[in-house]
Amino acid sequence: MPERDKTIAIIGQGYVGLPLAMAAIGAGWSVIGVENSPAKFEEISRGSSPVEDVADSLIQAGQKSGKYKVSNSSSAVKDASIVIICVPTPLDEKRAPDLAILESAVKGIAPHLAFGTLVISESTSYPGTVRDVVKPLIEKLKSAPDVKIDIAVAPERVNPGDAKYHQKNTPRLVGGLDAQSTTRAVDFYSTICDQVVQVSSPEVAETAKLLENTFRLVNIALVNQLAQLCGDQNINVHEVIDAAASKPYGFMKFTPSVGVGGHCIPVDPMYLSWWAEKNGKNASIIEESDEINLGMPIYVAKRVRELLPSTAKRKRVLILGVAYKPGVKDVRETPVTALRNDLISHGCEVAWIDPLVSEWEGLKPADASWECDVAVVATAQPGLPIAAIAARGVPILDCTGVFKDLPNVTRL
Repeated sequence: MPERDKTIAIIGQGYVGLPLAMAAIGAGWSVIGVENSPAKFEEISRGSSPVEDVADSLIQAGQKSGKYKVSNSSSAVKDASIVIICVPTPLDEKRAPDLAILESAVKGIAPHLAFGTLVISESTSYPGTVRDVVKPLIEKLKSAPDVKIDIAVAPERVNPGDAKYHQKNTPRLVGGLDAQSTTRAVDFYSTICDQVVQVSSPEVAETAKLLENTFRLVNIALVNQLAQLCGDQNINVHEVIDAAASKPYGFMKFTPSVGVGGHCIPVDPMYLSWWAEKNGKNASIIEESDEINLGMPIYVAKRVRELLPSTAKRKRVLILGVAYKPGVKDVRETPVTALRNDLISHGCEVAWIDPLVSEWEGLKPADASWECDVAVVATAQPGLPIAAIAARGVPILDCTGVFKDLPNVTRL
């Protein structure tokens, strides 16, 4: 079999693309990782992993065997039979879809795609993106009109920091623009996944991905709103949720938090809402859920200020955990930004600690001995000095529900 037939190129070597690359190598593929971030490219070139779910040793082993090469040039895709796009699809300042990075990735690879290449988009977007955006760009920019390119979508399903679910045991959705594209994409993912779910079109796969995270957004908003309602009436919302969770059917447990963060839950549902509006519909439940979750850090800031001792003159607040979820260093879309900003706007002096984050928005973490009047646990990162702070008599608002047994701790 020609070497190109067993070589794939993955555009983007971050939280989605790098684990995919390692899984593909484990399944016998050779991988070209294309990364245009100079810092990330240099880090990976040194054999160092920029994401928690991939050990340095995996990258180094791939490099040593020749199965993994990292490039900063889109032209490297010429040597691959399959090209997989794993780039971010964020929101713009109006909270509408921003496909600039995806479009740039497609424009970069299109002129270099060899005849018969399969292009797969794993980037989350609104229904019709692969058909109406990706395909036309490839057709316009490919090297010659008769260069045949197969195109499919297989939305990423990556949960950073999850020790249980990974590339192999997480089912993958696949939908191609035609039967051949679908079959080839199914065949590829079958080499790295235990279960591949073939759907009838790219639009079904794209919409299903948005539904997955919209489901979470709406239910998180529900419990966040319930937490506020119960808090006003002095009802323990955690006891309420645990009581409801005793029902063995028809209920899934969600717990309140500072808000939602990361590259998926705060973003993906807005693609679905935008798409609905574009088609003359109104996804009001998504809009309202988004508003509730965006407002949650402001509610948390209010609860923090209520815990400030009356004698506190400087109103020093220590935030514990700033990443958007435990076990990762990722601060994208973290709701802690809004929490911090609201506290500062009310005259508080704010510092933060996160064992996995060395720098956040240009700021360094405080020392564990930083004297504070109140602390707030925003993210239950491993290694936080919460017990020591509680032992000092500092009142703590726990937004995670993890530290309920420590003294001086109030749960959200």
